Amino acid sequence: MDRSRGVGPFKYFVGISSLEEVATRKDRVCVLNILGGESSEVTPVSHAYSGGNVVFGTSPGRQGQKLKTAIGEVPVYNSVREGLDAGHRFNVGVVYLPPSGVRDGVAELVRVNADLRKIVMITEKVAVHDAREIRAMGQQSGIDIFGANCLGVADSWNRVRIGGALGGDDPAESLIKGSVAIYSNSGNFTTTIAQYLAAAGWGTTTLVSSGKDVYIHFAAPEFVFALANDRRSKAAVVYAEPGGYYEYDLNFTKPVVACIVGRWKARLTRAVGHAGAMGGSGDDALAKERWFMQSFGVDKLFTPEEPVCSPRGAVVTNIAHIPLALTRVMKLNGIEPDFAPRGTLALKPWFGASRGLQLPPELDLPVVDAVAPYNQHIAQLNRQIGRTYPRQSMRDTSGASVMDTKTQITQVHGVSVLEAAKRPLESNLCHALLREAGGANDSALMNVAITAGVNLHGDVMLAAAQAARAAGNAPNSVLAAACSIYGPNRVAAVRKATDTLIDLFAHSGLQDAHDESFDFSKITGKEKASFTGAQPDPKAEAMLAALAARKAKSVFVRYLRSLGGAPTRDAVLGAICATLAWGPLMRKRISRETVRGLPWYVGLWATLIGASVDAARHEPQRFCGIPNEELAASGSVTELAYLTLIGERAKPEQLFAFQVLTGLLISNAVGSISAQGCKGAVSSDGPETPSRVQINKAMVGFLTHTGYSHGGAGYEGIIFLVEQFRDSGLKDPASAAHGLDLKAMAKRFAEQYAQEKAQLKESGAERMRAIAGLNHPVFRDKPGNQGPREAFIRELFRGRGEYNVFHEYYHELARALFESGVTRNVFCVNIDGVIGALLLKMLWQRYRGGGFSEHDLEVAAFTIFLYGRMIGCAAEIDDHINRGRNMDTRAPASQCRYVA
Repeated sequence: MDRSRGVGPFKYFVGISSLEEVATRKDRVCVLNILGGESSEVTPVSHAYSGGNVVFGTSPGRQGQKLKTAIGEVPVYNSVREGLDAGHRFNVGVVYLPPSGVRDGVAELVRVNADLRKIVMITEKVAVHDAREIRAMGQQSGIDIFGANCLGVADSWNRVRIGGALGGDDPAESLIKGSVAIYSNSGNFTTTIAQYLAAAGWGTTTLVSSGKDVYIHFAAPEFVFALANDRRSKAAVVYAEPGGYYEYDLNFTKPVVACIVGRWKARLTRAVGHAGAMGGSGDDALAKERWFMQSFGVDKLFTPEEPVCSPRGAVVTNIAHIPLALTRVMKLNGIEPDFAPRGTLALKPWFGASRGLQLPPELDLPVVDAVAPYNQHIAQLNRQIGRTYPRQSMRDTSGASVMDTKTQITQVHGVSVLEAAKRPLESNLCHALLREAGGANDSALMNVAITAGVNLHGDVMLAAAQAARAAGNAPNSVLAAACSIYGPNRVAAVRKATDTLIDLFAHSGLQDAHDESFDFSKITGKEKASFTGAQPDPKAEAMLAALAARKAKSVFVRYLRSLGGAPTRDAVLGAICATLAWGPLMRKRISRETVRGLPWYVGLWATLIGASVDAARHEPQRFCGIPNEELAASGSVTELAYLTLIGERAKPEQLFAFQVLTGLLISNAVGSISAQGCKGAVSSDGPETPSRVQINKAMVGFLTHTGYSHGGAGYEGIIFLVEQFRDSGLKDPASAAHGLDLKAMAKRFAEQYAQEKAQLKESGAERMRAIAGLNHPVFRDKPGNQGPREAFIRELFRGRGEYNVFHEYYHELARALFESGVTRNVFCVNIDGVIGALLLKMLWQRYRGGGFSEHDLEVAAFTIFLYGRMIGCAAEIDDHINRGRNMDTRAPASQCRYVA
């Protein structure tokens, strides 16, 4: 059937001879599956925008229901026949059926309605066989078909939209009357291109979302034919993707800008995104670029730097270049834009966060006011204090830690444990919860907060820990006994003080919590009674004195002093926590819930360090022999932890080694047993109701899930080294001039080990136990057998000029085992060997002098693991409180099994 006008006959043309006939105000529409998820959202908008063009819809089994729209209800019937029998008439069918039902739906439309002239198929991935039958039905019955996998058609002149969501929720905003037609494989880009054109002063006529199924019905040739006959359209934009020959050898009679995307898809062997977007058989992106360039008589792509075009058109590969290219092409034809430009395509950010970085002007883009109603939403977000996380199942999942499976190096909040090893404990404590390590001022605040709570003299927590220790419990059980008592009532007042301070200053304009010049006249709350007491609080005064001695700055502490009364200990600790959290909170890096938990974590960390030492070391005015005031005024958390573990004050090199160890042990990622223990405790409390989560119970979960296979592995390395060096006469393991032949020592052990291994094999006995500190399941059987963490530490200490005979012996031993034929490869010195070597170096002289027993060595190795892991587990607990769901760590019944 040939009804062509304006140009010669078109081979497959059926009914539409001009683009102005694609979507008209006379069209009446029936929608199949009108109550489906997508249709029920989109159809009411189309119906209202088009002045009420949908006469009825179908949804089997739901006859009598209505689809509500802004201009009235649309009736729903079981079938098309029922709608026709009810007196409704239509000439356009829109199909929202599943792929398997599209063919039958189209057949029903064609069979029962002789008035049908157009069909728009929204459905994606219609089978090619079905698409061919649909094509045949359309040709035989004189019906134009659009799609499939499209967002329908629209006309800006007629204010009509049929099928799909062109123009979004407010089509009038994007579909502005003009002189440019749009044909696009992508439905969403159809709207985007219209918006981009409007910014440059170009409006639109007809917009056709062709879809990108393998079989396109109203394809580029049909569009070009109808474009030629459209009196309104002076030019067109064609957006095409790889796949298909629809754009080959087109005969354009009007200027066209072609946007071809998807060069990368030429490397693929199957469809990606749109079902037909598969390049590689002469119809890839590069081929289509050539087709259009030949048609337009250009030899290059159009870019703003090289605006290559002709009066016939231009080819771009970036949709952002379309408006400029069109303007240049139309200028060559003597045609001006339809109206004044409506903005620019320059980036206009509604949000901005430099994270404190000083950016160059070209990168430091100014934030602009968003259009309504988004500006109102943003204003509400800006008033929100802190970050909000979406809830999700956190089983075997973490937003805090991740391990690189190849290197076995874990990151916590984006910082690797290797970097954490370079930081003192107090800095890592800040980073675990605040996602920022903070500076010297923050470290000073954290040091005061921890040292103020570490002396547990007279506290029942110390009695519980001591009772557990006397009963022979391992360090984790000892600390868990104290932790269990540090419940929510103990920390309620300080949490309230922190919360109240945040509320008071939330909208005061305070940017820097260390600002010494901030004016308190902006703070209007009357909260003096909740921060001060009738009599001076000795503990509060001691903390304030310590802060002054350290010259620590805090707006909140200064505010407490300005109230004129005697601040309570809880108020001072709350002010410290508010200061630490303020920056990350204002930058929306952490949530309010994290800030509420911070005082509890601080108290628990202090308790864990304090409870790890015998009760006799806790005196009313002294801790481990050092006056409380001295610790608070000058001691660091790192020094404090070393003191409790080793029993003496550290030298600088010992302190550095200690912080390296704890940093490396912070986390082994979410899969570790310790992390699962604390996450499970949060999940069982119900993280969606944070007020019910008991952080101390979660810490107990970490402790009870930690055993000798965690912290004890370092001890096994220590005992192994003790056995090797017991009779060696070694005096100073830090001296390279120790006088020992490490290579000979390693060779003797390797030969002895080989003999014992052969004897056991001959007797059929069990395999020999692995050498503690050597080998690793991930790094074994590789020529360069080296653990990244161990290699990092070796180079770190070499760079500092520090020597460790035990660490060097491990490397000699790995080589000797290989050269003696005991092992096929050079064994990896693993992190447990490092723990043993570093810790034994600290303790060797005291051990040789009788000040440290082998049991003490074991306790020290285990406890240092707990010191590191209490930091990483705090990050996991906080992450789960913010993100998790109730009971989300339990295993489904289908994954559980019974063993008889």
